[in-house]
Amino acid sequence: MAKQQRPEEPLSGQQASAVRFLDEQILRELTTCVSPAVLNFVEQMVGTAEPLGVLFYGSGLRSGIQDDTLLDFYVIVKKQSDWPRGRLACLANALLPPNVEYHELTVEGRPLRAKVAILSLAQFRRLTGFSAMDTTVWARFSQPVRLVWQRDAAAAQTLRRCVMRATVTAARWTAFLGPEKGQREDFWNALYRQTYQTELRVEKAGRGAGIVASYQERYRDLLLPCWQAAGLGYETDGGEVRPHLSSAQKFREEQAWQVRRRMGRPLNILRLIKAAYTFTGGARYAAWKIERHSGIRVPLTPFAEKHPLLAAPPLLWRVWRKGAFKRS
Repeated sequence: MAKQQRPEEPLSGQQASAVRFLDEQILRELTTCVSPAVLNFVEQMVGTAEPLGVLFYGSGLRSGIQDDTLLDFYVIVKKQSDWPRGRLACLANALLPPNVEYHELTVEGRPLRAKVAILSLAQFRRLTGFSAMDTTVWARFSQPVRLVWQRDAAAAQTLRRCVMRATVTAARWTAFLGPEKGQREDFWNALYRQTYQTELRVEKAGRGAGIVASYQERYRDLLLPCWQAAGLGYETDGGEVRPHLSSAQKFREEQAWQVRRRMGRPLNILRLIKAAYTFTGGARYAAWKIERHSGIRVPLTPFAEKHPLLAAPPLLWRVWRKGAFKRS
């Protein structure tokens, strides 16, 4: 394993320069303007709550807002009670993060929808680190992200450090999971191919490569500074790079990745089971998904909103009879 830099150890000149570069790059990304509709949505969603910040990522950021766009947000809180929800949801989020909520709001007369995950700051720090067994959080935040709501400047700085930590973690894994030598994009593509296989994802297999292609210059510029910040040596040969890794080092980390891969899907299945009891707005989200994919409107009674598990069988039977699950 590459040597971990301890907090009390001074950085080398090369590492310090790389960290400054990454900090400036992440700051630019986090503060890049987004659609006013997104900001309006977040202001309504946050209301009187006091999270540390709200991070915006995903297809809504990459491709803009269409009629069927589902916005993706992470809400980072100092403590679980900082976000309004019941005790069961807080406990579940503490035990198996993150909790996910569905929010549907009207912005400038237009309905917008969002999937919202909640993490505490301590969880965010842990899940963006290289030793994290769960790959989902650092993989997401190694992609472009915007800070669209912040409590104050100190909170913004703290979240920026976590996003940079996620990016460096992802880049370290590219060295162990990528080719022995290749273009810088090849390393990122190899990484996202592995993370998508580790999770329960419905996207097509080439989705990770599509993300890298959309931000090719960004990923090309970030790789080597991240390796430098992590203390990984490398050499360049024309347009190709080779990380300095011993065979034993690469083998150990490949084995460590296999542990993460075996754990990935069970963790996601457990989250899906948990979501049946804690997914706020889950019934409305399911109804919207059915209508979006089949064109069949699913009427929701107050009982179905409150007890989605009990109401699901008759509702599913009804929409099945209308042809919602037939293949075209």
